[in-house]
Amino acid sequence: MKDLARFSANEGRNAISAAASPVHPQVQLITIGEEDAGQRIDNFLLRICKGVPKSHVYRILRSGEVRVNKGRIDQTYRLLDGDIVRLPPIRLAEKTVSVAPKAEFPILLEDNDLLVIDKPAGVAVHGGSGVSHGVIEHLRAARPQAKFLELVHRLDRDTSGILVLAKKRSALINLHEQIRLGEVDKRYLVLIRGDWKNARQHIKLPLHKYTTADGERRVRVQSEGMASHTIFNRVKNYGDFVLLEAELLTGRTHQIRVHLASSGFPIAGDDKYGDFDLNRELAKGKDGKIPLKRMFLHAHQISFVHPGTGASLTLNAPLPPECTNFLNSLTQGKAA
Repeated sequence: MKDLARFSANEGRNAISAAASPVHPQVQLITIGEEDAGQRIDNFLLRICKGVPKSHVYRILRSGEVRVNKGRIDQTYRLLDGDIVRLPPIRLAEKTVSVAPKAEFPILLEDNDLLVIDKPAGVAVHGGSGVSHGVIEHLRAARPQAKFLELVHRLDRDTSGILVLAKKRSALINLHEQIRLGEVDKRYLVLIRGDWKNARQHIKLPLHKYTTADGERRVRVQSEGMASHTIFNRVKNYGDFVLLEAELLTGRTHQIRVHLASSGFPIAGDDKYGDFDLNRELAKGKDGKIPLKRMFLHAHQISFVHPGTGASLTLNAPLPPECTNFLNSLTQGKAA
């Protein structure tokens, strides 16, 4: 007779690697708490069964091996507080089990609903595409007691700045709705080189996502792409360079990078859509400049309504030292 164990949803997430190991597969009974209520069963399983192929998760759902309150359900079932989910034994190859190291990041705000951090450049927000672990995995490892922790939005790996995470499902749903309605105001600081004419300029170019032959995700301007709109405000001239504030009115993948590159003003240090000769020059630190070895794109401000209190909230993250030092070297080397 199979051993049955009763877990909370959080305990189930922590125990999934052991339960899914090839040595001791076992049935789990997971009790759904308030934070997981309202979520579709397929999305819940995909989240807690890390390393299990998506096709296998949907197979055990279709076959009826996953049960809720002893009854069969389909993949669209939405979980309720107090539901008991029966999870069958799941075999998981050991090589796919990977524990993220603990890591913390500069915290801009933390309360019962939200965790807002200042993400450094060069760190992915989640694992995948050749990255074993990202911000979310590091934070979950550092906070094993957290019942719920999910990304509200994403930042490119090479972009620094404000990243919002939800500590409650209700907060996640609320902020996603604000994003969908265009009620979240996100601002980025970006450096370009060239003769930028206008103090305030709208760029509306449709964007299409595609995958290169070697599997890399890219975006290009294409007539049948998704409508995309960015407003650029000139902040300050630094000789041949211009610091802009980008105001996102839509949130497409690589939107700021492609809008600027397609307009003839690629971002300094952008290794996907940038001016590669310029990037090499900046990385070497020629003509008295401090070397710039990253993309100069920083999420410096976000405004939204707090999902718990209903208060209007604006958060800021200052430019990181490598960016401010580079701007200072431009000012010292050539008058603005």
